[in-house]
Amino acid sequence: MKHLSVLSLFIVSILFACNPSNKEKDNAIEFKNVNQSIVKSFSGLKTLDTFKIELTGRKPEEMILNFSIKNSSGQEIYNAKIKGTELLGSTDPNIDLTKEKDQIIFLKTIADDFFSEENFLEPAVMPDDKADNYTPDKALYEELKKSGLNGFKYRLGKENNIYIAWSEKEHKVKVYYNCC
Repeated sequence: MKHLSVLSLFIVSILFACNPSNKEKDNAIEFKNVNQSIVKSFSGLKTLDTFKIELTGRKPEEMILNFSIKNSSGQEIYNAKIKGTELLGSTDPNIDLTKEKDQIIFLKTIADDFFSEENFLEPAVMPDDKADNYTPDKALYEELKKSGLNGFKYRLGKENNIYIAWSEKEHKVKVYYNCC
């Protein structure tokens, strides 16, 4: 019986030694690449385009956020590759991103929130909206007011949102607003 007790104690000790402590689990970063897509009306009011976001890389300095849009025919109409360091470099200075773990969590949060409903603008420009200093292409802005096409916005940093929409006149996606 004494041998059975010693053997049981030995097995329990091995199990505890093989399992990481809770502290080690808390410090470990569970990494999964972000790969999401969503279908929305964008380049036409009666067709659906595919928006895709992918975050790749294991370390912040290697991470790339790939954002693309394909029209209903499968043709890529927009592509942006954003470096993780670019997103980290232009963030709120009050956010503590000194640790690599926090940087990765921050980048994954940006990627996970990329397709939030508030980023899909229907329509891109309201009929009574007025172009201002943040409007790089006033002609496109006026075109969007008339066409009623939808827009999409995404963030490049604390005070840098890019607003894009399809130009029927030029048959391409363009930036129509760039602001805070």
